Amino acid sequence: MTTTSQPAETPAAERTVRLGIIGAGTQGSSYARFIAEGMVPHMTLTAIADTDPAQLAAAAEKHPGAATFSTHQELLASGLVDAVVTTIPHYQHPEVAIAAIEAGVATLVEKPAAVHTTQVKRMNAVAEAHPEVPFAIMFNQRNNPLYQQIKAIVDGGEIGEILRSNWIITTWWRPQGYYEQSAWRATWGGEGGGVLVNQAPHQLDLWQWICGVPQKVFAKAGFGFRRDIAVEDEVTALVDYGDGRTGTFTTCTHDLDGTDRLEILGTQGKIVVEGSKKATVKRYARPEKQISDESTPESARQLMSGNSAGLEGVVSTEVIEDTSAWGAQHSGVLENFALTVLGEAELLAPGTDGIHGVRLANAIHLSAWTGREVPIDFDESEYLAELNKRIEAEGVYPTQS
Repeated sequence: MTTTSQPAETPAAERTVRLGIIGAGTQGSSYARFIAEGMVPHMTLTAIADTDPAQLAAAAEKHPGAATFSTHQELLASGLVDAVVTTIPHYQHPEVAIAAIEAGVATLVEKPAAVHTTQVKRMNAVAEAHPEVPFAIMFNQRNNPLYQQIKAIVDGGEIGEILRSNWIITTWWRPQGYYEQSAWRATWGGEGGGVLVNQAPHQLDLWQWICGVPQKVFAKAGFGFRRDIAVEDEVTALVDYGDGRTGTFTTCTHDLDGTDRLEILGTQGKIVVEGSKKATVKRYARPEKQISDESTPESARQLMSGNSAGLEGVVSTEVIEDTSAWGAQHSGVLENFALTVLGEAELLAPGTDGIHGVRLANAIHLSAWTGREVPIDFDESEYLAELNKRIEAEGVYPTQS
């Protein structure tokens, strides 16, 4: 376990973790503000690193108490931090995380963990070789009380065994001007993908966190479908869990009035989540198959004619709503991370869990590129070959290995 600068006898309530932020862009600046505003009680900002002099100067002006560095190596060698968070381009997450973990510095990586599974596996192997160093990932939606309750309901068997799940998450509308803000954005070599890599990683994580990891994936994707970009802006994926269960995942960046709807059908109930804010949970008094087997021709005729009297008392309904404020989920993950470093909590989102979302995104890409169903444990060399074809076609960025 990483140790902090305070004496061990200091009361837990008074101890804080010294954090270094690597990457002073939009996300890193948000985390610095959360800490400055007291939203993360057990964390203090002591260092910031960024390779962009202008961004570093702006961060120094806003947070004069934090030391500044032009590289992550300098920050890690400074002795000023107990922990770091990496808010940098996706491809760089593993390199910086590995350096931090090997330096004995607790590490929180932004989502996604990386762009491809080969990178993530290297990072996870280092983390597993250093179990004394806390390693987390910023899956802030796991800190959403609504999804925590839904996971508890599913794990507790309250809706029986899952039969099917469907997630439509199209609330990512991005105009063409968004993609033209930076040359690296929406490129294979610079960002590593489109909506699956940039906007939807939280849902890819939550879907598997709640419903389990599938075995196979078949996907259709549009690359530059409604935007002048190289990467995917439209995706529909069908997953197979290998035991009769299925799921679908639909996402895009061109729906001006998007939808966020998760539906989970079980053998003894159903959950529908709207807007990640409100869930309607229906529980059946008996398994649906038993209700069906107990029906008679007469009761079936009544149901078909709209008379549901025979089902009175069979279905109960609960509505759950999330009222948490914006930023509370992110700051909550930071606080959980700090408490873990202090030995007072367990990680809400262990960093090694980042493999799941990256692997599913890679499988969706590979299926869409090849036109065939692929296993979730796909051939990584084939994926990298397909990715590198696209990076080489861009002619700007180095290929991946």
